[in-house]
Amino acid sequence: MQRWFLGVYKTMCSQQVRVRLLPSPRCFFDEPVHVQVDGLSPHQKVELRSKLRDDKGVIFRASALYEADATGQVDLCRSPSLGGSYTGVEPMGLFWTMAPETPHSKMLKKNVLDSMMVNIDVLHGDTGELLVTETNERRFMTEGVRRIPLDLKEGRIRGVLFLPPGKGPFPGVLDVYTLGGGLSEVRASLLANKGFVVLALAYYGYQDLSRTVPKHFDLEYFEEAITFLRRQPQIQGPGIGILSISKSGDLALSMASFLSGISATACINSSNANIMTPLHYKDLIIPPLMPVLENVTLLPSGLLDVRDAIPDPETEGNRGSVIPIELSGSRFLFAVSEDDRNWNSCLFAQRAAARLRHHGKDNFEVVTYPRAGHFLEVPYMPHCPSGFHSALGKVVVYGGEAKGHHEAQLDLWRRVQEFFRKHLKDSSNTVQDARL
Repeated sequence: MQRWFLGVYKTMCSQQVRVRLLPSPRCFFDEPVHVQVDGLSPHQKVELRSKLRDDKGVIFRASALYEADATGQVDLCRSPSLGGSYTGVEPMGLFWTMAPETPHSKMLKKNVLDSMMVNIDVLHGDTGELLVTETNERRFMTEGVRRIPLDLKEGRIRGVLFLPPGKGPFPGVLDVYTLGGGLSEVRASLLANKGFVVLALAYYGYQDLSRTVPKHFDLEYFEEAITFLRRQPQIQGPGIGILSISKSGDLALSMASFLSGISATACINSSNANIMTPLHYKDLIIPPLMPVLENVTLLPSGLLDVRDAIPDPETEGNRGSVIPIELSGSRFLFAVSEDDRNWNSCLFAQRAAARLRHHGKDNFEVVTYPRAGHFLEVPYMPHCPSGFHSALGKVVVYGGEAKGHHEAQLDLWRRVQEFFRKHLKDSSNTVQDARL
């Protein structure tokens, strides 16, 4: 009887505890959620755990220890974590500090039609008993956004077009995201929610495109994509924006330099020179700047640091790979992580800015983030400090630390939207073609 009574008592106590996700358990991936735990005993210690499974099946987790206040509440907007994946007051710490159970994994989301489900468990701090669980549904597409995969009738370009609700006109953005090939729709879908027409463009490792990195990149393929996007009736026009990261950054700079109709180009941790693969455009060939493998460092952890493998593009013998961005009338946003270990993106941004200044141009801005790593993504995407490098075939470090990286992603997401809204608002006054 006593054992039965204790069991009933524990059940009643656990039923009083609840997790509130405000303003709703459903939100978009780039939005914060306010986490509260009510019904605890005054000053009771609890552990909060978060967990999700990405589209590759990799499980990501975070945890934090809390002490309830005098009313029996833990409020992540004011209660400090006492230990775990993070410490201090971090309202979204259970999300951005998530780490993969499979080492060196970057969170993967391929199907933006489905939400990411984050389970939040509350456990008794002393016994480890599960008191309550709740699920946060993090969506990627708002109601009314149209997701239109491109097919054979669109020519040779492959990707997915996202159209916001309504007739527009809307600013148009070409999203090129090339890491490992394939297609990433996360940024494109979330930007469409904000009122942008976005074409997420693939150019290898997708559908009938080359399964591996091509022997050369054909700029005319990207020209076809730009033409297709500018012809969409919902586009505000006449110019469009380009959003890029890493290797896709030098492709974005090449588009802005040689192709017309581009008003705003955002490059995240990219290079001002053509890297690794020759670039062809009609009769023009830009040779690649190749890595110097002797500059790769083996760390005590057994991982590789490749930051200095790509040499300075402005040194003798390398200048033929530098992209002539002075030809462009586009505005440029260079976002740079100071702890980028993939390559020296700080140096590359400095070289790009110096080249533009040398040609009498001030059509650029450089934003730096001191404690961020290479993969600056949308808000609340977990930091990826290391991963498999497709070019080297080895695991490398990407740099940064979780909190600084998180703060950089929040700031950059806001800046990217402001940048495109400002410079695509009246494209007729900003699009110039220095080649005419």
